[in-house]
Amino acid sequence: MGSGSTEAAGASSVRAVEALDSVVIRFVGDSGDGMQLTGSEFSKAVAKAGHGFATHPDYPSEIRAPTGTLFGVSGYQIQYGSRQVFTSGDAPDALVAMNPAALKTNLADVKHGGIIIANTGAFADTNLAKAGYASNPLEDGSLDGYRLFKIDISALTAAALRDSGLSKKEVGRCKNYFALGLMLCLYGRPIEDEIADVYEKFAKKPEFADANANALRAGYAYADAAEIFAATYQVREAAARPGVYRSITGNHAAALGFVAASESSGVGLFLGSYPITPATDILHELSALKHFNVTTYQAEDEIAGICSTIGAAYGGALGLTTTSGPGMALKTEAMGLAVMLELPLVIVNVQRGGPSTGLPTKIEQSDLLQAIYGRNGECPIPVIAARSPADCFDCAIEAFRIAVKYMTPVILLTDGGIANAAEPWRIPDVASLPKVEVSYRTDPEGFQPYARDENLARAWVRPGTPGMEHRVGGLEKDFLSGNISHDPLNHQRMVDVRAAKVAGTAQDIPPTTVEGPASGELLVIGWGSTYGTIAQAREKAEAEGRSVAHVHLRHLNPLPPDLGELLGRYKTVLVPELNMGQLSKLLRERYLRDVVPLNKVQGKPFKVSEVHDRILELS
Repeated sequence: MGSGSTEAAGASSVRAVEALDSVVIRFVGDSGDGMQLTGSEFSKAVAKAGHGFATHPDYPSEIRAPTGTLFGVSGYQIQYGSRQVFTSGDAPDALVAMNPAALKTNLADVKHGGIIIANTGAFADTNLAKAGYASNPLEDGSLDGYRLFKIDISALTAAALRDSGLSKKEVGRCKNYFALGLMLCLYGRPIEDEIADVYEKFAKKPEFADANANALRAGYAYADAAEIFAATYQVREAAARPGVYRSITGNHAAALGFVAASESSGVGLFLGSYPITPATDILHELSALKHFNVTTYQAEDEIAGICSTIGAAYGGALGLTTTSGPGMALKTEAMGLAVMLELPLVIVNVQRGGPSTGLPTKIEQSDLLQAIYGRNGECPIPVIAARSPADCFDCAIEAFRIAVKYMTPVILLTDGGIANAAEPWRIPDVASLPKVEVSYRTDPEGFQPYARDENLARAWVRPGTPGMEHRVGGLEKDFLSGNISHDPLNHQRMVDVRAAKVAGTAQDIPPTTVEGPASGELLVIGWGSTYGTIAQAREKAEAEGRSVAHVHLRHLNPLPPDLGELLGRYKTVLVPELNMGQLSKLLRERYLRDVVPLNKVQGKPFKVSEVHDRILELS
């Protein structure tokens, strides 16, 4: 488990304490077992201790799958350690399995010799049958290669809450807090802060607050007293850059970034959105921030969501709409309208598995070509992508900065892997944030609606500005007046200038950062949420003496101006993507350079080992 040594505990205890550099823990159970809450609360506990960490929530697409079934399993994995943590980990050191289905669907991932804590109370014949077990794996020797701890979490929770006054069903819902308390003790974390969080979370229902707090205490006390545990585990302290940190998910970070852009510009933020997994939390987060001049509108459908945003942008607000892949398909025509009107707005696509409804709760990066090309006509839009939960904050500001400077819609790509995952975020100094500068034209002298500045951006004029009335719509515009024009040469000119404007946003892209050697045998190039996996795989390969570099792209349309020259410095270029090779196609098309794709579409992120093994084969 992790790496480290076994040390004697204090004189008052006979139990050893094993010191670790890092550990990977996965909580799994039925979709009603509260595993997402358990995992997120455990993450908060290690965050407060100052550890680097990364998480991966994994939950079923069904709102409530049949209890005990394989496709109803929900999980939450966290890796935390004494150094920077790039991913949630390849394989769990410890698995908490609340029922047979959870064990069966996750056992193959657990490290050989790893810990399995199984809730024996759920391993009844009916649940074993639902999971496809012919015999009880806790008794038939099939788990002999692991450190198995059989604990009746269900019964122990019921015993702890027998005087709570809650129903049997309500008591059963508290067993996740028993599991949380057990794991907090086993991994050397105090529970005082967690108990305070419980009472805050359930402040309006004190009977549930008391029950969950007591379940938490009971789990902690059991782990502390039970003789079955020969050791507890302590991850070494991390040396963090000084500052104020918080745990943050990608969706929350994006919401805060959009508010920061609004505050920086002095312009109100409008979100028009239709709920869709896994993007909906941005709507939830922003609806709670209305005191920052934020207006949220839950539209009746995806088309209404973006059309309301276009209206808000026309009215002078920072217009924002959020969605996932299927919603992007529905918004396509309105995106073309925004391009024709040349209005600043941001479209967030929190990608998920497709096509169609696909895998709504699973990770994929398969909407890149849709973002760049997926509209009728010649309809260019700048596209950027966030690489981690915390990076969503910076990308949100960057998206609006481009939008208002160049008067264009901008697409921001995240995905389900970083939208719901959490990591530490160092809260930035507000004065250090990039400025989002907004200027409305108010002088009617010589005004032409489509006259352009040095960035090829037309003026932003709020409706009702005296003497500056102008026409908007989806039909092609005259080059200056904005009147409807069917002139062939005017259309050519407008198509050219819109393309030139988007291409011109490349002047703001900073020099590309290369991690590793500036030239050599192998360059690994990625985008989006593969960053952590590639970074860790590269570091591991470098430590083994391999010459390998890593470039991670934020700007995908246009691509960085120096990228072509950079690609030429390396003998081989490897492109890992959670799709069938979409960035690979773009690089081949743009630079006439062959690349080696590494593709995965399983609804799961890359393992570090998968990228590392391919690096070794190529370097």
